[in-house]
Amino acid sequence: MEGGAKQIPMLKELKAKDKKAFKAVAHAIREDGAYVEAGENDNLIVQKLVANPSALGIFGFSFLDQNTDRIQGSPINGVDPTFEDIASGQYPISRSLYFYVKKDHIGEIPGLREFIAEFTSEKTVGMDGYLADKGLIPLPAGDRKIVRTTGKKLGLLSM
Repeated sequence: MEGGAKQIPMLKELKAKDKKAFKAVAHAIREDGAYVEAGENDNLIVQKLVANPSALGIFGFSFLDQNTDRIQGSPINGVDPTFEDIASGQYPISRSLYFYVKKDHIGEIPGLREFIAEFTSEKTVGMDGYLADKGLIPLPAGDRKIVRTTGKKLGLLSM
């Protein structure tokens, strides 16, 4: 929400004057009934959207893709939430999925190194990987290679 708040001139000015006040405003959730917490139950979010055509919901692309007969995505700055526009980074409110591994756990937790190798492999996260079938939008090929190499070396990832 902070990224969006920085786009509002009044809040941008507030950040320059008082970073603590800006954080409080930019990270606050409405409590006037306009915002309804539905948790991580994507089916419930879809039900609420179908019941109220004026409402907006937030969830992963895979759920939008699986429910295009009932709901539609919202364009942001004229860019639709399509597979291609999310993959290219053009859809401005998409984000990457990260998982973190403690180096201290390597060798202590059986299969952790193998999990990293599997999760970063092309057969898993590539354009034709099995997670693409589940809605994961692959990083560009060059970024996938960086992630795979970094994972193999157990290095620090910096994107």
